[in-house]
Amino acid sequence: MQNSPCTGFDSPFGMSRRSALASFGGGLGSAALTQLMGSAQASNQTPAFLSGAPKAKRVIFLFQAGGPSQMDLLDYKPKLREEQGKELPDSVRKGQRLTGMSGNQASLPLVGSPFEFAQHGKAGTWMCDQLPYTAKIADDITVVNSMYTEAINHGPGVTFMQSGSQLAGRPSIGSWMSYGLGSLNENLPSFVVLVTKDKKGQPLVSRLWGSGFLPGKHDGVRFRPDKDAVLYLNNPKGLDQKSRRKMLDHLEALHQHQLAKNGDDALETRIAQYEMGFRMQTSIPEVTDLTTESDATFELYGEDARTPGTFAANCLLARRLAEQGVQFIQLYHQGWDHHGGIPSGIKRQCKETDQPSAALITDLKQRGLLDDTLVVWGGEFGRTNYCQGKFNAASFGRDHHPRCFSMWMAGGGVKAGYTHGQTDEYGYNVVDGGVHVHDFHATMLHLLGIDHERLTYQYQGRHFRLTDVHGHVVKDILA
Repeated sequence: MQNSPCTGFDSPFGMSRRSALASFGGGLGSAALTQLMGSAQASNQTPAFLSGAPKAKRVIFLFQAGGPSQMDLLDYKPKLREEQGKELPDSVRKGQRLTGMSGNQASLPLVGSPFEFAQHGKAGTWMCDQLPYTAKIADDITVVNSMYTEAINHGPGVTFMQSGSQLAGRPSIGSWMSYGLGSLNENLPSFVVLVTKDKKGQPLVSRLWGSGFLPGKHDGVRFRPDKDAVLYLNNPKGLDQKSRRKMLDHLEALHQHQLAKNGDDALETRIAQYEMGFRMQTSIPEVTDLTTESDATFELYGEDARTPGTFAANCLLARRLAEQGVQFIQLYHQGWDHHGGIPSGIKRQCKETDQPSAALITDLKQRGLLDDTLVVWGGEFGRTNYCQGKFNAASFGRDHHPRCFSMWMAGGGVKAGYTHGQTDEYGYNVVDGGVHVHDFHATMLHLLGIDHERLTYQYQGRHFRLTDVHGHVVKDILA
């Protein structure tokens, strides 16, 4: 069966999905709105996947790979200190499965956080003392302490968070967004991926930002911190820009000749990618050149921002990409898989990520970009409230925990200075305001002006969507 889109808004309108969304959302151009409305009246159709005026135009996802420990960062649980060393009560565990790494332990001793917690901002948001910079932006963010997932291991967990399925092969969030909204800048990809260099941890593979069964032009494009920011983009030795342009013109003429005989979506995608690659030869060196930033900006993000490929430099680059119209910017930062060494490991990770994460929010806010930029911070699942292996206060670890974990969000239509959801006093189960991964995705799409149930793609006889067959918008976190 031929694969075909089923979004309720296809090419007869003669304009991109983003143009339609922007027009309906309140005004990126009256001419575009006039064109859309005229076409809609003529064809008696409307963009079916639109859910209303978008609050966000772009997303920056600061993904913390490995599973950050929620009760050591954002979900304050003094009960764990009070009962440290005692067994995890059966009434709390309720027979839930554990991973093979701690499921066979004879003892599951509770262990409290080694860090001090305090309330910050007007709303009194709880944070540990390893997040001093995030504490300063407490009134700009929503902390969600009631995230949960079915995935209990890293591969399925990261895949689930990035694509809405534990099975590899589905389109990633950024690809769905690119497919639904089109592009704001024809000289840059609509979906860019940045990975912190020289970090160890669970492997990150390109399928995590792949387009799956969507057209290949919706793949995420990874930018690397070297002279070849995008692989195979630069001209080979002996080929100048003029020759490259002439070659592409002749190649396109051949492709157009073939298209005239028989339409081919894959061929059209290939033509578009060739042209995008040619334009990116100029646009990417410009946008990735951080030397044009002021000393004050580097001071805001921290000295690490001067070193290409660090998390701090990637946060600064994310702001530059957002300014240039890139709509989904995915940062990956590994190293949060703390089966041991929680005290030192959390300190190291926070030193690398706390200041630049907060700086990104401050920088976007100062430039008037935060209101329509959704920033997300979080990983694939949380950590257990009990110790993995024998307890050692100086170097204990925690196992994977899917039943509850924490994330934070800012800008783009979410509440500021708000904490959503609650876990039990042991930090083991959600007791109020649960947010499933599908709910998180549904809410993200809603903030972008998209109905998650109606943005679909037909593949192998079935209409697929990012949220699979369920998911609800979490209205309590909306501003």
